[in-house]
Amino acid sequence: MSIPNRDEALKLWHEHNHQESLLHHAYAVEAAMRYFAAKYGEDVEYWSRVGLLHDVDYEEHPDEHLKFARPILAPAGYPDDFIRAVESHGYGLCSDVKPERQMEKVLFTVDELTGFISACALVRPSKSVLDMEVKSVKKKWKNAAFAAKIRRDIIQQGADMMGVPLDDVIADCIEALKPVAADIGLKGAL
Repeated sequence: MSIPNRDEALKLWHEHNHQESLLHHAYAVEAAMRYFAAKYGEDVEYWSRVGLLHDVDYEEHPDEHLKFARPILAPAGYPDDFIRAVESHGYGLCSDVKPERQMEKVLFTVDELTGFISACALVRPSKSVLDMEVKSVKKKWKNAAFAAKIRRDIIQQGADMMGVPLDDVIADCIEALKPVAADIGLKGAL
């Protein structure tokens, strides 16, 4: 299925977002979606574009997140299943679109997980994801005060939907972020 290329997707993203932290998050989720698409033998470009644009309406409409995704994405040439995937990542939070396809389940999971891994990396001596291990993430996971706004229950629910042990999803997500560490501010001192 043909969708706009990455340059066009980035242009659309920048029309609606300007914060560097949101761009880093978009790149992180894009990288995770790219990784999982390759792992599952799916369309890497399609999945990664879903990841890049999953929060396209967030900066302009944080209190109505995902209510404006369709009006932004549809006129830009994104098909219904693409938009549905974007809408599904907010299931139970700001959307009633339940993740059903594997792509949707992965997006639902990695959206919060990439944020948690990023937070873990920033408190490491290296300030990098490049030397991150699952055990480091799991240690912070147990500390409810650490990155308290990140919903661990959502990440666990997503891993359960995917049918994959949480530790495996964390390991894959760490690996997914390593190639884009510099782009997402997590190369640190390494």
